[in-house]
Amino acid sequence: MTDKQRINRVVTRSGDAGETGLADGSRWPKDAPLIVALGELDELNAMIGMLRTQPGAEKIALLDDIQQRLFDLGAELAVPGSKRLREADVEELDTAVAALNDVLPPLREFVLPGGHPAAAFCHLCRTAARRAERALVAADHVQPQNPQSLRWLNRLSDLLFVLARTLNRQHEVSEPQWRPR
Repeated sequence: MTDKQRINRVVTRSGDAGETGLADGSRWPKDAPLIVALGELDELNAMIGMLRTQPGAEKIALLDDIQQRLFDLGAELAVPGSKRLREADVEELDTAVAALNDVLPPLREFVLPGGHPAAAFCHLCRTAARRAERALVAADHVQPQNPQSLRWLNRLSDLLFVLARTLNRQHEVSEPQWRPR
């Protein structure tokens, strides 16, 4: 096998016994909290990619930055002990949430997922972000993770909620609200 064939090889068969390899060469069971967190981040990144294809969301530059940071976070997990996300990344999300939220009407009732298709997809991404956050917290219980990454992932779900509200407002679609019995 040539070097090029080895590099381009997708099917390695090395995971057939239920283990996967990290970038540092270590092998982990596929159900280990760290590997589960990596999988949740991968799914979230794919969902953000789908969100970016939705009419009304395709030009939101911040979503590209989010996908880049999700890959950075995955790289952190693939090399245990490395730190790629920084306080500045958390602050960037805080600033974006504040800017979007400043022009929205105050919440008077709980918002249900839905409205404009891009907003509904934002809510789906938000739930995936929360699931990824729970998985990262579980991994942190086993092996300490970068505190900035935990904070960033928490802020990401907040951003996606506010972005969903923003998209509904931009498209003049009323937000579905909970009507308690």
